[in-house]
Amino acid sequence: MEWTGTQREADATRLGQHHSDGDAGCLTAAMRIEIWADVVCPWCYIGKRRLQTALAARGLEDVEVVHRAFQLDPTASTVAEPTVDHLAAKYGVSREEALAMMANVTEVAAAEGLDYRLDLCMTGNTRDAHRLLLWAQDTDPVSAQRLIDAMYSAYFEQGRGVFSSDDLVALAIDAGLDADAARDLLAGAAYLDQVVQDQVLARTFGAEGVPFFVIDRAYGISGAQPVEVFLNALDQAAAARG
Repeated sequence: MEWTGTQREADATRLGQHHSDGDAGCLTAAMRIEIWADVVCPWCYIGKRRLQTALAARGLEDVEVVHRAFQLDPTASTVAEPTVDHLAAKYGVSREEALAMMANVTEVAAAEGLDYRLDLCMTGNTRDAHRLLLWAQDTDPVSAQRLIDAMYSAYFEQGRGVFSSDDLVALAIDAGLDADAARDLLAGAAYLDQVVQDQVLARTFGAEGVPFFVIDRAYGISGAQPVEVFLNALDQAAAARG
């Protein structure tokens, strides 16, 4: 995850023949956009907001948006710690310098209408958050999109956790999902394999970080690019559909 400046800008690129599962080469009725992201990645929320802006600008409502798991740090502790302290230790800077790094990202987020409070964020393992999202996606795709937006807002704007079972069940309820079913899911090991598989699939597409967007398994966008880049990719994908 980058915390300074802005992410590298690049146009959408054709993915070529990097398909690796049964969806390869098959267009669904609706345009399909897969988003590899981690729920504690500040650029992922910004990138998703920019994609939503581009979709609205093109009047694209019949679009299937799919969450793909990507853990920035699969080895992160299950015991959360303040992100500012984590960053200070990671980059060998003072706490004040780490807060300044966060301020750069906060300014970019504000331009997209997001009210980041990164000074309140905690760092922890996001495996269970991804498992819950993947389960929600199979259960109710519409609620799954509400859930990921709720996770982003809770984490980046409200200083809430997205790591413990209680944190995640509360967010599932906010998204309209069944609390008991969510708690049962988190108590087991379901979707652990898919979390790993999604990460492996990202590598086959050449993704080295997140966010990473794939449209119709044909066009890839790396990073929280400007809205114009998303518009260009959407236009290319729409033209390819005929």
